[in-house]
Amino acid sequence: MAHKIAEDECTACGTCIDECPVEAISPGDFYKIDPDVCIDCGTCADACPVGAIHPV
Repeated sequence: MAHKIAEDECTACGTCIDECPVEAISPGDFYKIDPDVCIDCGTCADACPVGAIHPV
């Protein structure tokens, strides 16, 4: 199972991208997690200051 970033909640602050150990997160107007790379560690969700990252 991977995690997903809610587009309407993401503030593109960059906190999660620095925490991802497998570089599964890409920046943009809102950030995206590549489900094929994500190892479901939850580190990004724990780091997100607005709670925009959820398990799928």
